[in-house]
Amino acid sequence: MVVLGAGYAGLSVAQGVARRGRDRIPVILIDRHPVHVLRTELYEVGRLAAAGEDARSWTVPLARVLERTSVEFRQGDVRSIDFDHRQVELDGGSVSFGTLAICLGSVASYYGVPGAPELTHQVYRLSGAQRLARELKETEVRSAQLPGEARPRVLVIGGGSTGTELAAEIATTDWRKVSGPGARPPDVFLLTGSLPFLAGLPPKLIARARSVLHRVGVTMIHGYNVTRVDPSRVGIADGSELACDLAVWCAGLEAPKIVRELPVPHGKAGRIAVGPTLEVPGVPGVFAVGDVAELRDPETGSVVPGTAQAAIAEARTAAQNLLARRTGVPLVPFQYRERGVLVALGRGAAAGAVRHVTIWGSPAALLKRIVQREYAVSVERGEASGLL
Repeated sequence: MVVLGAGYAGLSVAQGVARRGRDRIPVILIDRHPVHVLRTELYEVGRLAAAGEDARSWTVPLARVLERTSVEFRQGDVRSIDFDHRQVELDGGSVSFGTLAICLGSVASYYGVPGAPELTHQVYRLSGAQRLARELKETEVRSAQLPGEARPRVLVIGGGSTGTELAAEIATTDWRKVSGPGARPPDVFLLTGSLPFLAGLPPKLIARARSVLHRVGVTMIHGYNVTRVDPSRVGIADGSELACDLAVWCAGLEAPKIVRELPVPHGKAGRIAVGPTLEVPGVPGVFAVGDVAELRDPETGSVVPGTAQAAIAEARTAAQNLLARRTGVPLVPFQYRERGVLVALGRGAAAGAVRHVTIWGSPAALLKRIVQREYAVSVERGEASGLL
């Protein structure tokens, strides 16, 4: 068995197969990095700026996670997937597979907006979050030389969970502590675009998030998509421009190019349109899990959300079905039941909906921190769980 990607989906699949197979089933886990990145925590750019190059709080070494298991880790960049010959090409060789789980995650989707890939930051990868943290810290250092009462302007593009958490984090970070006593708090703008703010989340959570953002000084601009990005300014659909010192792209995700080009049915943003068992149509023994997969709930008709919580849940079913393909027993369909959602809203604050109960403030922030820590601990113990 081969698993491509060691994110929330891939690592959970590999650990699930090892556990269910009582470590008698050899598994090869392939990723370009030797660590599992806690991607849902990469909005914490204030903490990243204070930590400098020390990213240990946001990563879990795969060697430590996989020791004494049947999972073999190989570091490499996936270049192509050949279904006919059951082979994966890497930058340093090739690997044959009997069964395969494609868990290569997602990348930023720029929708063809000129200048967006080159001139904006993103926090979808650790390297991107670290670059943004360094640039924010340096911008704050320079802010002491700004004339009058001028402050740096940061524009966050995208009103989903990532954009919301990031805007609140930047607005509430003590930049004087991070960058020096002369640093001036930035003016933070959140551009939500044509999609509603926090679309799909419970109304009470949205209202609480909007209130908190207003209280911490985030200016929200609703209903305008970005048409271009230039140095120090962003053009929006009404023909106006927004000046900024930094622009951060949180406007959406798509499947990686290697996944978008596979000869299989695709859904929105190049994701693989999988069947109820997460198996790729027409390719027995190959499964797509997490952000690369598009699966519609047969009961509601809605698409299973592209969240870490859903990826971990899918991974449990995928691990069971990978073993089922090996042993010849029937595959089982995936059934998703969301346990809740939590959105960080700056230092010591959050809003969430857990079991249909809305919580906010410091209790929600504490719960989010506990959930994040429990996940990291569960990964090291060999069974990814948590994240609600």
